[in-house]
Amino acid sequence: MYFPVMAGNEWTCSMHPEIVRAQPGDCPICGMALEPKTFSPEQETNDAELRDMSRRFWVAVAFTVPLFIIAMGEMLPGAPLSRFLSPRGGAMVELALATPVCTWAAWPFFVKFARSLKNRSPNMFTLIGLGVGTAYGYSLVAVLAPGAFPPAFRGESGEVAVYFEAAAMIVTLILLGQVLELRARSQTGSAIKELLGLSPKTARRIHSDGTEDDVPLEAVEVGDLLRIRPGEKVPVDGFVVDGATLIDESMVTGEPIPAEKHEGDQVVGATINGTGMLIMRAEKVGSDTLLARIVTMVAEAQRSRAPIQKLADVVSGYFVPVVIGVAIVTFTVWSLIGPEPRMAHALINAVAVLIIACPCALGLATPMSIMVAMGKGASVGVLFKDAEALEALRKVDTIVVDKTGTLTAGRPELVTVEPGPGFDAARLLSAAASLERGSEHPLAEAIVAGAVERGVSIPPSESFQSITGQGVTGRVEGRDVALGNRRLLEGLGASAGALLDRANGLRTGGQTVMFVVIDGTVAGILGVADPIKEGTPAAIAGLHAEGVRVVMLTGDNRKTADAVAATLSIDEVMAEVLPDEKAAAIKRLQDHGHVVAMAGDGINDAPALAQAQVGIAMGTGTDVAMQSAGVTLVKGDLRGIIRARRLSRATMANIKQNLLFAFVYNSLGVPIAAGVLYPFFGLLLSPVIAAAAMSLSSVSVITNSLRLRGTKI
Repeated sequence: MYFPVMAGNEWTCSMHPEIVRAQPGDCPICGMALEPKTFSPEQETNDAELRDMSRRFWVAVAFTVPLFIIAMGEMLPGAPLSRFLSPRGGAMVELALATPVCTWAAWPFFVKFARSLKNRSPNMFTLIGLGVGTAYGYSLVAVLAPGAFPPAFRGESGEVAVYFEAAAMIVTLILLGQVLELRARSQTGSAIKELLGLSPKTARRIHSDGTEDDVPLEAVEVGDLLRIRPGEKVPVDGFVVDGATLIDESMVTGEPIPAEKHEGDQVVGATINGTGMLIMRAEKVGSDTLLARIVTMVAEAQRSRAPIQKLADVVSGYFVPVVIGVAIVTFTVWSLIGPEPRMAHALINAVAVLIIACPCALGLATPMSIMVAMGKGASVGVLFKDAEALEALRKVDTIVVDKTGTLTAGRPELVTVEPGPGFDAARLLSAAASLERGSEHPLAEAIVAGAVERGVSIPPSESFQSITGQGVTGRVEGRDVALGNRRLLEGLGASAGALLDRANGLRTGGQTVMFVVIDGTVAGILGVADPIKEGTPAAIAGLHAEGVRVVMLTGDNRKTADAVAATLSIDEVMAEVLPDEKAAAIKRLQDHGHVVAMAGDGINDAPALAQAQVGIAMGTGTDVAMQSAGVTLVKGDLRGIIRARRLSRATMANIKQNLLFAFVYNSLGVPIAAGVLYPFFGLLLSPVIAAAAMSLSSVSVITNSLRLRGTKI
């Protein structure tokens, strides 16, 4: 896969995809690092922020560990540090150790804190900046100008307490949380990274003079002949010109069984050739290949927003101002009625409230699950256009399916050759195929292909004539031959006799029947049918097992549609529906209270796909259908709908778990940090513990989201 345009790449925020920038940076709403919108094989994982945070974390650890030992020195056995450091000296050493942590190591937090104020968009970094800045700034003044503090700030010994270790530990723990979060977030894009790694770097091009050489993938052009040797990857999309083999297409279909490929068959870039040798002609290259389109679709879907995200957005919009208000109230209450030193207790509890209430877990709850789910779907051949389709699919109670190309293969096949008295099957088929070889009609192609498969010779024909609405006539090996429907027989004055009843029986079974007339006598009948896809019966049965009603919506005649519906146990049939009437049929079902998904593959299905709550396009169909649909089944197998519904249910359950955890965490954490348990149990929550809990909450949400990668669908 090759993406020729990268210079104009844009950057966006996974939690706020409406934010788009021409350069990397931070989201002005949440402060998180922006991520690239497009991908290329040459593009490395953007781990600059991870490296920076890791470096700052280890520097913070190096200073915080001795700082913590000094601050806690009085609690150590024998209090060894008190022999060497006076209270004043210890405070100065703590200042020296805490300053690099609370300035250089915490600098990114303060920059994002300042931006949140400038943009008037309070976020988690607003709370971190206030908490760390208050604890460090207070302690700095306490060391440099202790006389400025009134008695309410002093302990029993008259000293003003300092909280350098708390400020430094908060920074260190938050940096640790950021490092863990960035590492976990990188795993959510693993599906795209794996897809990017599938495409080969080179292709073996065959030149017009017969020579061959290996060229970079980006040098391949439409129309080039390419050789694919055993075990190699198919370089781009195209079709087989020569050779036969088995190709592993699991990377795009999720199916483990290799597919047979012969001359004329389509092949997909990045799939793996088996033991055969192929020559293919390039048809789609660069960003037009199926793999490139899958990567683009997954990337765009990962950045989309599910409707359930609106709840988190509303809460987050009010959350930070409310927390700041709670911190102010906490400070005020403790400063008025708290134990001595009242002001010191007020300050430390207010800082604990600010730190523990960071809404990062709440903001991550939905987008992390969406990102993992989109990658999971891509790995099994189910592509979601956006998160809205992912959320809506689990609510669908009615699935409307087109017949041709969706329930059936969309490629008519010759299934019945029944000669009349005095004729044999080979002679009958030879005459019909000879007449139809010059036609491009799908039924004609099916007859010719059927003759080739059966090894029947196809002599040349002459005097070919097409009669609209009836059939074709001509001469084959000196005989007058005609092929068509009953009206053609009437026009020729020929009688079908007993074959007429047989023809009606075949039509009831879903076949399209044609009469063959040789020298004025009905020589037999041919039956052509569009075979039902291999996975369709299992898909319909699976949907019924989930309580989903299945409706067929087709433009085909009623008799053929009823025959297919009876075979598949479809609940309702809407036949002989014109293309412009399909969307109206979907609307009628919706008006009756049904949540409708529509599955189709053709241009004529696009309006209906757009009308349905969820449009499902066959990856084997037209690009227009895929653009109109919210879900694309890469292989065109309806069993993918069942996979998609399972993934939808698992994802929404995962999101609800994340949101519940985030809400419960903040609902319990903020009151405890404010000190509501102190009057009853004498318990206070240290800002250090608050920082650890805040970091753990974000990592827990991401870890829970990553569980979706192991979901069996």
